[in-house]
Amino acid sequence: MSIRFSVAVALAFAIVAPASGEEGVREISGYVHLERDGRGGRSPSEPGLPGVAVSNGTDLVHTDAQGRYRIVARPGQVVFVVKPDGYRFASAADGLPAFWHRVAADTGAGVDFGLSGAANPRGTMRKRGATEVLLFTDSQVKSGIDIDHYRRDIVEPIVGRYPAAFGTTLGDLVDDEMELYPALNAVTTRLGVPWFHVPGNHDVDPGAATDEDSLAGWGAVYGPDTYAVEEGGAAFVFLDDVVLQPGQAPAYVGGLREDQFRFLERYLAQLPRERLLVLGMHIPVFDTGGRQTFRADDRERLFALLRDRPRVLLLSGHSHVQQHYWHGEKDGWHGASPLHEYNVGAACGAFWSGAPDALGIPDATMADGSPNGYAVLSLPGDGSYALAYHPARAPADDSAFTEAMALHAPRALRRDAYPAWGVFANVFMGDADTRVEYRIDGGEWRPMRRVERADPRLLLENVADDLAPTLRGFDRSPEAVDSTHLWRGALATDLSLGEHRVEVRAFDRWQGEVSASTTYTLQDAAD
Repeated sequence: MSIRFSVAVALAFAIVAPASGEEGVREISGYVHLERDGRGGRSPSEPGLPGVAVSNGTDLVHTDAQGRYRIVARPGQVVFVVKPDGYRFASAADGLPAFWHRVAADTGAGVDFGLSGAANPRGTMRKRGATEVLLFTDSQVKSGIDIDHYRRDIVEPIVGRYPAAFGTTLGDLVDDEMELYPALNAVTTRLGVPWFHVPGNHDVDPGAATDEDSLAGWGAVYGPDTYAVEEGGAAFVFLDDVVLQPGQAPAYVGGLREDQFRFLERYLAQLPRERLLVLGMHIPVFDTGGRQTFRADDRERLFALLRDRPRVLLLSGHSHVQQHYWHGEKDGWHGASPLHEYNVGAACGAFWSGAPDALGIPDATMADGSPNGYAVLSLPGDGSYALAYHPARAPADDSAFTEAMALHAPRALRRDAYPAWGVFANVFMGDADTRVEYRIDGGEWRPMRRVERADPRLLLENVADDLAPTLRGFDRSPEAVDSTHLWRGALATDLSLGEHRVEVRAFDRWQGEVSASTTYTLQDAAD
C-alpha cells in the first residue's frame, strides 16, 4: 500500500474500539517513522509515515498524518506493521525484520517501528525492473548437521546472487526441534535479505493441548503467524494454516481460524481489487492422498473472499514434492479463470536423506524425482508474475541434469530391437499444459508423452539402497512416487551402430525454452 494514503481515510481507520467487556484490552499507540540514522528508535529528525497499516492480527488501522497509530490489544497479543511497497524494516537483534511487538502485561505502551527505503544486499537502492522474492519451504533441520547442510547446500551458493526485496520460508523450519531456531536464523540472515516466516506442522510446540496454544515457541521468535507484506506491486498475506487436533488422527489438518478470516476480510477490503494478491502458507489448499487435508468449509470461505480478484497466486509447501495445481469448479473455485497454487519444492528435499556427495551433502531428491532447492518469484509490477525453480546443485558438467530438468535413458540398446525403451524427462516446473519435445541426432522434433509414474532416476537410487550391504547415508532416499511432471519419448533402434544424441526441450510458461541432452548407443548382440 502506498504511504501516500489519504489522510482523511487514515483518520477514519485510526482506532478500533475495544470489544465491550473484553478484559485486559487496552489502547496502545506509537509511530511508524522513516529510519534515517540507522540507530534504531525514532529521533526528532525522522518523520512519521502516514497511511501505513498496523494490525493486532484481526483489526486493521492506519497511521495518521504524523505517522502515529492507535490500536487496541490484549496483553500478550502481537501488534505488527504491514510493510509498505518499496520500504524495508530495520533489523532486530537476530537479523530478522523488526516489524512486530508483543504487548506487555504490565503496560499499555506501544512501540515505534522504523522503515527505510528498500535496498538490495549490496546497499544500493533497488533498481527499477522486476522485483524478486526468494521462496524457501521446509528447511526442516533436526540437528546441527542439517543446519550445516542447509548452509552449504542452499544459502552459501546464492549469497549475493539475487537482489531480492525479501525472502520467505513457508513452514517446517525445523523438525520439531525449536531450540534450533537461532542457529537456523543465523544462517538464513547471511543472505542479507529481509526474511519472513510461516509456521508449519513441525513448528508447533510438542505436547500442545490446543491449537490456540500451539505456537508459543514460534511466536517468541517470529511474532505473528498471520500478517501481510507489500512489495513489487503485489500484496503478500502469510498465514498459519496448520490446525492442531490433539488426540485425533490425523493430529492436524489444513485450515484457517476465525481471527484469520477477520484479518483477511479487513485487509482485502482496503486493498485495490486489481492488485496481485499472493497468499503464502504451509499446507496446500488442495487435498492430497485421497483424503481431506484442508478443511472444505475453510477452503470454500477462502475462495469466496478471493473469487472477484482477478490476480491471485497461492504458495504452499509441506508435500516434499513440487507441483502446480489449478483450482477449478471441482475444487469449489468459481473465479473467472483457474486459481493457481504453486506447491514449492522443499529446501531439505526428502528430509536431507539419500547418499551423500563428495562434500558430504545428502542427495535429498524428493519422492517425485525433483531435486531439493528453492524458487524465485519475479514481479514486473504490472500485476503479473513469473516463477523459476533452482535445484540446490545441478552438476555443471552434466548436460542431462540442468536447472530445468533431468533426463534418464538407457546407455545401450540392441540395434533393430523393438523400440520399447524410452528417454524420460523430469521437467521440474512442468504441468499438464507444458509442451515437451525431443529429437535424435538433430532430426525432427517430436512430442513427448506425459506419464504419471515414478522417475527412473530415483528408482535407481531405491534399488541401490536395497542392494547395499551397509547404509549409504544417514537416511536412504524416499520411495519413488508418481510424478506430475514426467515425460517419455521412445528411443529409435533402427539407426546406425554407435552413439546417438538425444535432445529434449520444454516450453516453460515463464522462462521460455529450456533444454537438456543425453546419449545412448546402439549395439549388435552376439549370436
